[in-house]
Amino acid sequence: MPKPSPSAESPSDTSSSSSSSGATRGGARPGAGRPKGQGRWGEPTTTVRVPQSQVSAIKNWLDELADLNSVINNPQGLPAPDQLATAGLTRLLPSEINSMLPLVLYSGRIAAGFPSPADDYADERIDLNRHLIRHKEATFFLRVQGDSMLGAGIHDGDLLIVDRAITATDGKVVIAALDGELTVKRLSVRGDTVRLLPENPAYPVIEVSQDQELVIWGVVTNVIHALS
Repeated sequence: MPKPSPSAESPSDTSSSSSSSGATRGGARPGAGRPKGQGRWGEPTTTVRVPQSQVSAIKNWLDELADLNSVINNPQGLPAPDQLATAGLTRLLPSEINSMLPLVLYSGRIAAGFPSPADDYADERIDLNRHLIRHKEATFFLRVQGDSMLGAGIHDGDLLIVDRAITATDGKVVIAALDGELTVKRLSVRGDTVRLLPENPAYPVIEVSQDQELVIWGVVTNVIHALS
């Protein structure tokens, strides 16, 4: 009677072999998967139940928040004090404007042309911090020295509200550092041509060459102008 081939095993032999070797199938394996804290946020995550219709919106919100945090934590995110002094600018940090001060907002509009009957109905309150500042931690203030941006409504001594979380695009008024020297100008981008435009004909247009280093510190969102 012929003997079975060494490679032919009965079901009972296979089971016995697997059991004796200690091999297992399926289930969690120690050390498997991505290590904790390796994601975009660098910290452990948790499972949260959300409506299916809102999954996309929540993901987009988290992506925007992560992008904002990367801007805030950028070590080159704010101009150095010596750069500000050279440009005649003063920086005010966001931590100095944390207080809440809701003020009365009247529903009527004031006529800048012919006078109109007064409307004294106050229907809400407004907090200027919330009204003027979109990204608190990415916002700083600068005081202007000079008159190169008069046409944009920026006067000598005005306070500029600058947001680092907003993308600097063509036509935006920006705080720019050109070869380390700070200036406030309107950004012009036409193909490969980048220029910094003044809003005063007494000042020249600044053409940015390929050999120069241009860094945009932020976009000017509002101007605080005191009436004399």
